[in-house]
Amino acid sequence: MIPKNITIFLLIILSSFTAFSQEKFTLSGTITDNKNNETLIGVNIYIPSLKIGTTTNEYGFYSLTIPSGEHQIEITYVGYQTIQKTITLNQNTKNNFALSEGGEELQEVVITDNKGKVNIKSPEMSTNKLSISTIKRMPVVLGEVDVLKSILLLPGVTNAGEGASGFNVRGGGADQNLILLDEATIFNSSHVFGFFSVFNPDAIKDLKLYKGGIPARYGGRASSVLDIYQKDGSSKDFHMNGGIGLISSRLLAEGPLVKDKGSFLIGGRASYAHLFLKLSEKNKDNAAYFYDLNTKLSYKLNDNNSLYLSGYFGRDVFSLNKRFTNTYGNSTLNLRWNHLYSDKLFSNLSLIYSDYYYGLDLDFVGFKWDSGIKNYDIKYDFKHYISDKFKLNYGLSGIYYEFNPGTIKPTGDDSGINPDQLDKKYAFEPSVYLDAESQLSKKLTVSYGLRYSLFYRLGSSTINYYNNNNPVVFNTDLQIYEKGTPSSTQYFGKNKVVQDFNNLEPRFAISYQLNDDQAVKASYNRMAQYLQLISNTSSPTPLDVWMPSDNYIKPQIADQVALGYFRNIKNGTYSLEVETYYKKIQNRLDYIDGADLIANDAIEQVILNGRMRSYGLEVMFKKNEGKFNGWISYTLSKSEQQTPGRTPEETGINNGQWYSSAYDKRHNLAVTSAYNLNEKWSFGANFALQSGQPVTYPNGQYEYLGITVPSYGLRNEDRLPAYHHLDVSATLTPRKNKDRNWKGEWVFSIYNLYNRHNAASINFQQNVDTGANEAVKTSIFGLVPAVSYNFKF
Repeated sequence: MIPKNITIFLLIILSSFTAFSQEKFTLSGTITDNKNNETLIGVNIYIPSLKIGTTTNEYGFYSLTIPSGEHQIEITYVGYQTIQKTITLNQNTKNNFALSEGGEELQEVVITDNKGKVNIKSPEMSTNKLSISTIKRMPVVLGEVDVLKSILLLPGVTNAGEGASGFNVRGGGADQNLILLDEATIFNSSHVFGFFSVFNPDAIKDLKLYKGGIPARYGGRASSVLDIYQKDGSSKDFHMNGGIGLISSRLLAEGPLVKDKGSFLIGGRASYAHLFLKLSEKNKDNAAYFYDLNTKLSYKLNDNNSLYLSGYFGRDVFSLNKRFTNTYGNSTLNLRWNHLYSDKLFSNLSLIYSDYYYGLDLDFVGFKWDSGIKNYDIKYDFKHYISDKFKLNYGLSGIYYEFNPGTIKPTGDDSGINPDQLDKKYAFEPSVYLDAESQLSKKLTVSYGLRYSLFYRLGSSTINYYNNNNPVVFNTDLQIYEKGTPSSTQYFGKNKVVQDFNNLEPRFAISYQLNDDQAVKASYNRMAQYLQLISNTSSPTPLDVWMPSDNYIKPQIADQVALGYFRNIKNGTYSLEVETYYKKIQNRLDYIDGADLIANDAIEQVILNGRMRSYGLEVMFKKNEGKFNGWISYTLSKSEQQTPGRTPEETGINNGQWYSSAYDKRHNLAVTSAYNLNEKWSFGANFALQSGQPVTYPNGQYEYLGITVPSYGLRNEDRLPAYHHLDVSATLTPRKNKDRNWKGEWVFSIYNLYNRHNAASINFQQNVDTGANEAVKTSIFGLVPAVSYNFKF
């Protein structure tokens, strides 16, 4: 039976449809890159005389229903020339456009420079989009272009520091970010324990980060969505490009399967710094390296049907004297079918496989450890361009999960016979969504949507039951939490429902134009997260285990509101974005003191369901054009967590008081700039300044059996020192590139120019001479120069 809330929502949609539907003609088509037929995402198509427009979807398709007659159309996209063309519309018309990065002249088309203006009319807010060309200009550690490190320069985005994996959005945990690569979930986004990301920049086409106002088609995480799409590959000509750096090298090949109809792309990266260890007799048996592979096949069957097959495979290997070997990484595969039912109705059917594997071979104790998570996803999405003022997105999906918390077997035994197996877990997450965007007047545009998600925790597994349903008990005498003892157990067979949940997740956004250059926007979204990352570190580690919601681990429910002011200055030469937000999250996991999380088959005995809240102000000022461009962003924010007692007798975690979460960065300033001196030289610089990460220092010490033992106060009362660094780069492009097929460039960079030794951690240990506890700071990077060579042909 359909819930009453959904019925009311459907009636609103139908009434909107009736109000806006009228007989007009439809202009539709696909917008591509002129050089390689690569479809372009988010291209703006605008009719100035009508003051209406649209954008291309994830596959470059657009549809716009407008009155018949003669119209001037403007097509703009950051990094490409703007097209202005006059069209006569007297019937439904397909019109494809090819945009150029250069200044070529097209027949009957006027080309002007495009500026990266803020979209004032759209209700979309709390989003950031970065082009790959912008990312590649940013100086980074060891000269390795890094997609994830680039988003740390955006407002509201931080991480736990140098060498930390993942990222944090508006005070949320790294596990609360949904990371998608060609729609497939990436569970661990880092290579080498956080030093590099898993995304090969040469294979990436588009990157978009949703921090709030998240559309209803997304779900499953509480804080943000990072949506990344791979390139399709050139269907015009064969090309290769790559780069050689100090740590790794990369190579990508693309070309037509059938000219102008089908294409392929294959790209690989590998690090080789570990090979230098072989030169040392002491370290010849040690290794630390990564490799990954991106692939994609695209084929246009006809004007209405296209197929895509994309995949990713990556692995990290860390080995010490061949006695300790750690292997981990992601694998994904996605088969997609685009079908155009009409010039107003676009659909995409996806079959997706995603796998995260973690393996540990401990030869010195004689056993191997394997763990991971797999999911199988089928989803069908529709984009319905009903009229020039009303659009619908709707679809459904179903995800089946398989969780392996740990398989233990003797070293050298690959038979798989009688291994020690922690209880495997299974789950199924179906959902359906509906999103609408309505232009109510020339100044007012709203979007509203609803996602209905369900989650079934499935067998086969054995479930523990406890007295008073409390797997964690509170010792009132000692004032500490202790593990409970199961009162009974129950076995659930294969795919039997252990526990189920369902949630309505409303979404809403509104934009009101003050004039052609200014707007105020507001948004609200609710997100339900049914998967939990079992980790008590400030950033994810490869060993972290994902768990499904069940009888004791409740789904995280996030509610976020945001309000913003947006302005284009001097016709888009500059832009200003100011946003404030408030977010609260129910059922955020917390851990009792001394919690053992590794190989724990009764994890419910060491966790408690708490809550989080975060709020802040974000400012971003951008210069969008000219030889010198970039942005300044500043975030003032607070992120807190609380786990109160469940009864009046319980003190709760941290005495039940709110405390700074591990992701709380009160101040976050980032400056990034690029300067094109001439055709030969260009320069880049980044500066980052953040408040130190919250930590808990000892507030005293006492003697026990001749040993000095530190005592601690409340959680996260202290902070590491402020974190800051300045990075610079210079790119040399030889002028002779113009006249030859082989084109190359040299990139020189310095990370941490003034050699700041930022604290990755501060530990306390007993001084052998004085017997007192002393602080010991650990830093990862000082000044790091690098050089790399990039090429294409």
